[in-house]
Amino acid sequence: MKNVINVLFVVAVCQIFAVGCCCRKDGSCGRAAEAAACGTTSGADAAQGIQAASPAVNSENQMIFITDEAIAGTVAKLVEKHGEAARARIEKGVRQVAAYLNQKDGSVEEFESFCMEQFIADPAALTMLLDRFRVAMESISGHAVAMTRKLREPVDLATFQTLPVDLLFATLNPFDHLSEDFFTTKVAFVGLLNFPLLDTSEPLEFSRREWAEARLAQTFARRIPGEVALGATRAYAAAEDYIARYNIHMGGVQNQDGSTPFPADLKLISHWGLRDHIKGMYSDPVGNLPNQQTILQIMNRIVNQEIPAAVVDAPGLTWNPWTNELKDAEGKAVDAAREPDTRYARILEVFRAEQQIDKYSPLYPTLIDRRFKLDREIREERVRRMLETVISSPTTKKVAALVRKRLGRDLQPFDIWYDGFKNRASLNEDLLTKKVSALYRGVNDFRADLPNVLGKLGFEPETAAFLQQHIEVDPARGAGHAMGAGMRTDSAHLRTRVPESGMDYKGYNIALHELGHCVEQVFSLNRVDDTLLDGVPNTAFTEAFAFVFQSRDLDVLGEANPDPEVMAMRSLDLLWSTVEIGSVGLLDMQMWRWLYDHPDATPAQLRDAVVSMAKELWNKYFEPMFGIKDSPILAIYSHMVAYGLYLPDYSVGFMIQAQIEAFLKGDDLATIKGRNLAREMERMCVQGRISPDVWMKGAVGSELSPDAMLKAAEDALAVVERGQAGATKAR
Repeated sequence: MKNVINVLFVVAVCQIFAVGCCCRKDGSCGRAAEAAACGTTSGADAAQGIQAASPAVNSENQMIFITDEAIAGTVAKLVEKHGEAARARIEKGVRQVAAYLNQKDGSVEEFESFCMEQFIADPAALTMLLDRFRVAMESISGHAVAMTRKLREPVDLATFQTLPVDLLFATLNPFDHLSEDFFTTKVAFVGLLNFPLLDTSEPLEFSRREWAEARLAQTFARRIPGEVALGATRAYAAAEDYIARYNIHMGGVQNQDGSTPFPADLKLISHWGLRDHIKGMYSDPVGNLPNQQTILQIMNRIVNQEIPAAVVDAPGLTWNPWTNELKDAEGKAVDAAREPDTRYARILEVFRAEQQIDKYSPLYPTLIDRRFKLDREIREERVRRMLETVISSPTTKKVAALVRKRLGRDLQPFDIWYDGFKNRASLNEDLLTKKVSALYRGVNDFRADLPNVLGKLGFEPETAAFLQQHIEVDPARGAGHAMGAGMRTDSAHLRTRVPESGMDYKGYNIALHELGHCVEQVFSLNRVDDTLLDGVPNTAFTEAFAFVFQSRDLDVLGEANPDPEVMAMRSLDLLWSTVEIGSVGLLDMQMWRWLYDHPDATPAQLRDAVVSMAKELWNKYFEPMFGIKDSPILAIYSHMVAYGLYLPDYSVGFMIQAQIEAFLKGDDLATIKGRNLAREMERMCVQGRISPDVWMKGAVGSELSPDAMLKAAEDALAVVERGQAGATKAR
């Protein structure tokens, strides 16, 4: 179907640098949702350079019972009926059907009869069949997405008082049994018989019709029993619930000297809130250093599972993360027994749920295969190579040296989140919050102002009104996220946190990120030429647009600084952000490799392995730049717990953003006033869900690569160096 037929999972997963979240059309953020039948299958027709998929087992995990003789006989009868010209399509279709049949579907004779009745050779009739599927699939997926969103509202939205039953409703996923229903009704077999499973992982040039047929067939590339899909949904929902409740009440947190410097009502969710509070303190890197170090100590306690269980989401306690002492409001000692490796137990539950799906995914027998070969359509090795290229680049080392110089001190592990390249780093965040809160007292104010916001980003009034019409804004319970629609009669949903005092700057920054998601989602659904192609190639692409919007938050607020050096800083910030999240992505990839190598691991064993891998990656890439050894900080990301190999999407998204930004600038390296963002974004989005490299070529003229990012950073370093030289000369 489309990328909406990914099991709805967790919408509270947050974008890395904004706290906001991704979101596929169904709102699924992270998980390679396996419950429905969406996917990509490799193979190729001799005539087209494409080969049909031939799994070794069917959906009952049994050997295929349709023999080669039965297949050959059926093919021969169909060729006799429709002519030799149809042979290639017949052979492909019959074999695709046979690959997914099991004995519950009927006898060999019924298989033959089905193929004889349902195969369509006439081009006009085939077009009519494709139209039938097009309408049906939009209706099925669209209503399922809308239903899922409604069921999840008490969990996702701050306007609800949660009840124990709400998590149960959140796990009631209409996609869970959809895959098997498609096969039980034989709808899937009609699709597989008449439309080819194609290899879309290579930048082949297909027509729009061929892309539509390929995406339709991919809907039926997996046959996963409903109970298996439901088990995965439950595991992910439990992990997400664990993360959503992982708040640290900072009012009672002590610094190393025993002081309590944090506001009494400050509550920070891990990891997003903790990280963003660190980032917000770079306006005074010397004065705030002790507070940043304390938050780092909290993170280390979480990663190592040394944090007292009693301190998680519990106000009114005094906790010293340096000594791990815990006291109540009266100063009496409280049991500081550590959290019992719950973090890693949740990861294992997700892993074992995915193992059950593995049995029914013979072409993609691990989550690793499904996330890279199927969901991203980018090979794991290629992603790893791109990330390593950026992280180990000489340019990165130069940027690290610049960070050290700008801070005026030795680097600390949390400086992977250095926020000083952004224009806002020189601005008072409290004043920014005051400005934002005056504009937006609630989510309705933000939605009402969307035409103005979009207008400042370059959208024409008519387009801005169209987008506003198709975007709803809701108050998020957790971190912000975006949830696209699955049909054109529905709306995309933007969720962001809004305190009673009004939207703060962080919430506004998140809202801009999520707006980027929503604009992409609206364009790629409502203005694409074929709903079978709605969406973008993978979630990294929607993240890229979200990052583009987010980077312009101060421009929209009227706080832009046109100074060339300030503009250059954007490129340095993008590279530094990619280095950080790319290393986290490498850890996520490494952890899942370890899980498959150690399927019987205990939570304690997984904990030790993750901490060890995090330190090894740190020592390989960051120790030479930071001069600090054995930091486990890369393992703090909540995505690793609940969102199944989602993290690499962010760094790939940053690379795409860099290529889009370079295209928008054209030859103008000093400003962003080149090509019109709004016009170019719509042009890019309406390409729809074709393969990543084909999409990139159509969008910016080149395949996916980190080269644009590295070049932009080098150019930016030169601008900064010239500025510093000029300042020295002036003095």
